[in-house]
Amino acid sequence: MERYSPYIGGKFKTTNKTFFVSNPFSNEVLAEVYLAGKAELEETIISAQKIEDGLRYLPSYKKYSILMDIVQKMKEQRDLLGKTLCLETAKPIKHAFSEVDRAIQTFIVAAEECKRLPSEHIQIDWTPAGEGKEGVVKYFPVGLIAGISPFNFPLNLTAHKLAPAIAAGCPIILKPARSTPLSALLLAKIIDSTELPKGSLSILPMDRESGNQLVTDERFALLTFTGSPHVGWKMKNQAGKKRVVLELGGNAGVIVTETADLDKVVQKCVNGAFSYSGQVCIHTQRIYIHQSIFDHFTKKFVEITSLLKQGDPLDSDTDISSMIDEENAIRVEAWINEAIKDGAKLVYGGKRNGSLVEPTIITNTKKEMKICSLEVFGPVVVIEPYTDFQNATDEINNTEFGLQAGVFTNSINEQNYAFNELKVGGVIINDVPTFRVDHMPYGGIKDSGFGREGVKYAIYDMLEPKLLIRNYI
Repeated sequence: MERYSPYIGGKFKTTNKTFFVSNPFSNEVLAEVYLAGKAELEETIISAQKIEDGLRYLPSYKKYSILMDIVQKMKEQRDLLGKTLCLETAKPIKHAFSEVDRAIQTFIVAAEECKRLPSEHIQIDWTPAGEGKEGVVKYFPVGLIAGISPFNFPLNLTAHKLAPAIAAGCPIILKPARSTPLSALLLAKIIDSTELPKGSLSILPMDRESGNQLVTDERFALLTFTGSPHVGWKMKNQAGKKRVVLELGGNAGVIVTETADLDKVVQKCVNGAFSYSGQVCIHTQRIYIHQSIFDHFTKKFVEITSLLKQGDPLDSDTDISSMIDEENAIRVEAWINEAIKDGAKLVYGGKRNGSLVEPTIITNTKKEMKICSLEVFGPVVVIEPYTDFQNATDEINNTEFGLQAGVFTNSINEQNYAFNELKVGGVIINDVPTFRVDHMPYGGIKDSGFGREGVKYAIYDMLEPKLLIRNYI
């Protein structure tokens, strides 16, 4: 059994407390991890503050070199990163390697973006008072950043906080999810071997009390959090004057019109609904299908879902494996049974075996059912017919969430209507809302969050504009 230490101000250090990380599929203990507390957090804050000015003036070519060095070392350790991800999350190995590749891309994008940080020249002489003057807007790092990453993409969503911070020139202290800290700590080892100044980055698995200081401590200029809405909005209320970026998930909807290519649509919807057992913020949770193709869609959807292989995440053929823990699997099972008791029809699946929940398809639902109104974060999808496109759009909007939505249509009018009327952060045409590439602006409205991720947009949150007026008279 391996032991992992927190990365404290540029050094890996042991502490007097540990916890164990287990494989959700086999329950095998994978590693013992040293737990950081308030003393270790204080050490990292002081270390980060000392390096702030040095990072502030780190030239772009050096940041680019550091970020690309991280990329190269991640490529060299792809197998280790992928297997570690697979074991700590029970994410099927093919999806684990896909996450590693995305994390590598995230650092590549950050390397490119650090060469084009924003600046602006402003003509001031639009009015007589501005004659003989010019303005320059330059963006400076905001300062120390607190990052909190979730369990479901523990490498790439960690990268989405670290890579922009390096590009912006901000020190960052990150708390990974306690159930899946191993890949983040492996990434810390990679970054430690580069020329990034020590103290710029710390990764601390912490207890809840110590971790909450990331939210409340006034020495942090920005809090970036990815996780549940309940926790995220509470953090925003506690964060004081610091900037806050929240990515909080949703219950993403899809509209399938009669003009869509049904064979392609069904495969995409199955992938969106059941990839990583639905433990994805933009998991395809609700699908509205035009009445004329509903029966045909449902038949093909069940056929393809039935072909998904369930089992050991290390098996390269596995599509569905355990959820992150049995507690969440029990919750998902309870929501399924509650809906069926209230009149919903089970089309496929619905059973649980330990932490593994079968891919589940449900119809004849009501808006107030938890599987419709809340974020399932499990392998459950609701399918319902519609007759009017505007009404289907209204159904997508009839939720407290607004992250992304997918619309399968070849009608320009429907595409335009969906883009203008859907109350979400992103509309994906002819693909599922589960689509994401790592340089696009990503985030939502309503209970889905506050602000945008995507490397360039995260960098902007980490910069502060400052105006210079030059007087030539």
